[in-house]
Amino acid sequence: MPAVMVIAVAAGLLTAAPAANAVAGATLPFTSVEAESATTSGTRIGPDYTQATLASEASGRQAVRLAAGQRVEFTVPRAANALNVAYSVPDGQSGALNVYVNGQKLAKTLPVTSKYCYIETSWIPGARAHHFFDDTRLLLGQNVQAGDKVAVEASGVQVTVDVADFEQVAAPAAKPAGAVSVTDKGADPGGQGDSTQAFRDAIAAAQGGVVWIPPGDYRITSSLSGVQNVTLQGAGSWYSVVHASRFIDQSGSAGSVHLKDFAVVGEVTERVDANPDNFVNGSLGPGSSVSGMWLQHLKVGLWLTGNNDNLVVENNRILDTTADGLNLNGNAHGVRVRGNFLRNQGDDALAMWSLNAPDTNSSFENNTITQPNLANGIAIYGGTDLTVRNNLISDTNALGSGIAISNQKFLDPFSPLAGTITVDGNSLVRTGALNPNWGHPTGALRVDSYDSAINATVAITGTTITDSPYSAFEFVSGGGRGYPTGNITVNGATVRNTGTVVVQAEVQGSARFSNVQATGVGAAGVYNCPYPAGTFTLTDGGGNSGWNGTWSDCSTWPQPRPGNPDPDPNRNLAAGRPATATGSQGDYPPANAVDGDTGSYWESTNSAFPQSWTVDLGSTQALRRLVLKLPPSSAWGARTQTLTVQGSTDGSAYSTVVAAQGYRFDPATGNTATVALPSTTALRYLRLTVTANTGWPAGQLSEVEAYLTS
Repeated sequence: MPAVMVIAVAAGLLTAAPAANAVAGATLPFTSVEAESATTSGTRIGPDYTQATLASEASGRQAVRLAAGQRVEFTVPRAANALNVAYSVPDGQSGALNVYVNGQKLAKTLPVTSKYCYIETSWIPGARAHHFFDDTRLLLGQNVQAGDKVAVEASGVQVTVDVADFEQVAAPAAKPAGAVSVTDKGADPGGQGDSTQAFRDAIAAAQGGVVWIPPGDYRITSSLSGVQNVTLQGAGSWYSVVHASRFIDQSGSAGSVHLKDFAVVGEVTERVDANPDNFVNGSLGPGSSVSGMWLQHLKVGLWLTGNNDNLVVENNRILDTTADGLNLNGNAHGVRVRGNFLRNQGDDALAMWSLNAPDTNSSFENNTITQPNLANGIAIYGGTDLTVRNNLISDTNALGSGIAISNQKFLDPFSPLAGTITVDGNSLVRTGALNPNWGHPTGALRVDSYDSAINATVAITGTTITDSPYSAFEFVSGGGRGYPTGNITVNGATVRNTGTVVVQAEVQGSARFSNVQATGVGAAGVYNCPYPAGTFTLTDGGGNSGWNGTWSDCSTWPQPRPGNPDPDPNRNLAAGRPATATGSQGDYPPANAVDGDTGSYWESTNSAFPQSWTVDLGSTQALRRLVLKLPPSSAWGARTQTLTVQGSTDGSAYSTVVAAQGYRFDPATGNTATVALPSTTALRYLRLTVTANTGWPAGQLSEVEAYLTS
């Protein structure tokens, strides 16, 4: 799945932010209330933007942790008879949420489990354990009104509650006249029997007509194929539920397949890219549609290859997938993906990837996307004449931007961006992240000449960017080869409270900016430091305001200013920074101590104490803690190194921060030593001077980590 780059909130309610000519995001059948805005006996966590923390994956970067017996009580925002809760429980645990309506406990509970969470993708560079949240839903069995109180209470397990969705679910739909019911073909609505053959027989009997899926729970144990010229219709996604990790898997179809108004809930508990653990894998054929679906616990909602011309995917919910929500994987022509809600994807929520052939004349419009926890909200990887319009995207994490327009190919043959790429009327809230592969940020909206120059016209209009932890607009060649970008216009944007800069330019090329108005800029208007060389030209088209000034020091990244929340307060400030030493062995240079690999290390000149190792943090920082490491291998015997910690703000005059003392490194406890620093420590240059080592006649450090937290 391509993703290795990598809900606006008001008064606790998720609402759509205004765009240029329309409302961004989907028209949703539910209203969401953030747990941190509700009344609780639990503990509020966050905000936090640190990769692999629970709060960083939460909506709004905040949630409420409940110990067993603790509650969070929501004020109901609208008439409702159904509740869906996004939650997390510790790895390996399960339990329940008791539900109370106006103080009265319901007989039914909401089951909670970690079964579908804590995903590891070690083959994706920069990934860490992720996908901490899940969704659980319940028909309340009664109507509640706006202003009523609905509480959830942890039972038998600690539960972190993120957000509650309140919905008025209509009564089950009736069977269409002439439809072939799967139960008439032997399907078991009680979920005990295997209904696979019954579904196949109903599809064969209903050619040109409708397969009816009555209310019930159905179990399908192998995927369907040869599906064409048929409608599969349920009584509603809260009533007709198919339990299957692979629903349709076919390389081609004559088309006219319509899937509507039922749920497919899988049992995918890990991400295996070779497995077709998807609702749809392959092709539905031309003139098909997918609408009113609830898709959950799958690897991908729709992984679409082959001929899907003029496909419409609309008004669906795609939740808790271990990879993409939807991916148009080449050959997509005239596809419309609109009005969908996507939460908690483990890769790009929506992607067009022009592998084998270009995606053309296709669009992502009026979708609401929240909490993609590894990659981008929307990603366009190549293709011709594509549109991303009026989408609402929030809370990207780890390796992703809100929107990425990219020539990252992943595989060949790939069709780069061409024609006109229209990015219009989108609203991005708390999007962008600190990319651990690059050691620097990704912007809320990224244009990326990763594997080839961008020659398409990229027209970015009517964008609203709010509370981006780092930058608003980023222009980069993510592969590090410096392919240029050009033909880019940004016209009409509102940028509020961006953590560092409005424009992050890291590549040769140009863009024209008009009517871009910013407030609350964290550090400077522009970071313009093309890598590895070249010039990026920003042309002022007029009407710009609030983002004057350019960051002057290309040797360091600007950090969020005081008053802007630090996106990653627990980050290691020494990681990847320039390091020097008074001496070193040829294969053990000072840079090894900041490369993130505990297997490599700096070793000073032997038998020549004292020896000093120095790192430039790039800006003055109030450090509170150092973590010193040696390789964890048991081949490294226990040893004590005596060292002094010094600091400097200018790289010239150093003062002692911690006087010389011995630090014990023992492989039995991870070969790690922690150095507490006084609260008054403020330095840019950190120096460690080693005067003795009981295990070897030299200074030795595999990692030096520097933190702002004690």
